[in-house]
Amino acid sequence: MPRWAIVIAHGDAESSRYYIDSELEGSEGEALAALHDAVDAFQKARTAKSMERQQRQVFRVSERSYFVRVNHRGYSGQAHFTLAELVADTHDDALPDTVADLATTP
Repeated sequence: MPRWAIVIAHGDAESSRYYIDSELEGSEGEALAALHDAVDAFQKARTAKSMERQQRQVFRVSERSYFVRVNHRGYSGQAHFTLAELVADTHDDALPDTVADLATTP
């Protein structure tokens, strides 16, 4: 079963931090659904009144990548979400140790 990670780059361009928001096993469709949920939840206003004042913009970068920008009364936030598939792992016998080994894996 494929393994996935939702990777987030958060902050300004010069000082972005990359981290894994969540990891899951499942089909690509299940992983994409989890990515969409993470994008939709990013700094989402909690009340109807706050939602009226908040501007959320979501840009699709690719089928597995979205950029979110949020502006709301004195603060703004932005993050780049990417769905990544685990393809190499030195502690998993089912996966090659390196990306270079992918070409030789049947």
